[in-house]
Amino acid sequence: MHILVIGDEPNLDECRHKFGADHHYTWEQNQSDAKRFHSQCDAVFDFAVDQDSIQMGVYGELRTALFLNAAKISLRELNQKCGNSFSGLQFGFAGLPTFLDREILEVSLLNPEQRGRLEDICNQLNTPFEIVDDRVGMVTPRVIGMIINEAYYTVQEGTATREDIDLAMKLGTNYPFGPFEWCQKIGVHHVYELLEALYKDTKDERYKICPLLKKEYMLS
Repeated sequence: MHILVIGDEPNLDECRHKFGADHHYTWEQNQSDAKRFHSQCDAVFDFAVDQDSIQMGVYGELRTALFLNAAKISLRELNQKCGNSFSGLQFGFAGLPTFLDREILEVSLLNPEQRGRLEDICNQLNTPFEIVDDRVGMVTPRVIGMIINEAYYTVQEGTATREDIDLAMKLGTNYPFGPFEWCQKIGVHHVYELLEALYKDTKDERYKICPLLKKEYMLS
């Protein structure tokens, strides 16, 4: 397959590691520059659309599969922001750092009738997939974001150190990283913006951002 990746270079590296070297990859940092490759590609992975959702407009004529980073903003909201001008084959995916390169591709969709096409594409990409609700945070980013936030509260209250929390989570739950290690890999700005979007969407106190995390975000 010819896969068009829109985002930063680490996003390209994560796609290559996830889907393998048998595919052809093209990388662009923004949607406008990538438009010239639309007719050549079989799938587009747009990691940057959550930064400027109005760029959805460039996909008006796209006829190949479009995967949109829907961790901080739902597919439905992305479509509403661009006036529902895109009616092609589109899916949401967890596009924050570390969330794509896992065994299962986490996917949301608006149209259940597109499930068959999704299955065909994932077979070509040689990846199993799991369909989740089209909600801010999807599933894994939502859970990890909440855990990181709670870890910041624990440090802020003086209950434990960052090092102790990371070690306890890895040994006690078999997580690949501790909360603070994971936050560093994802990026504190991504974690903050994810939690901000979750709290705005749900008003759930679990996603109310810890002041210590907010301070680190403001200094980053």
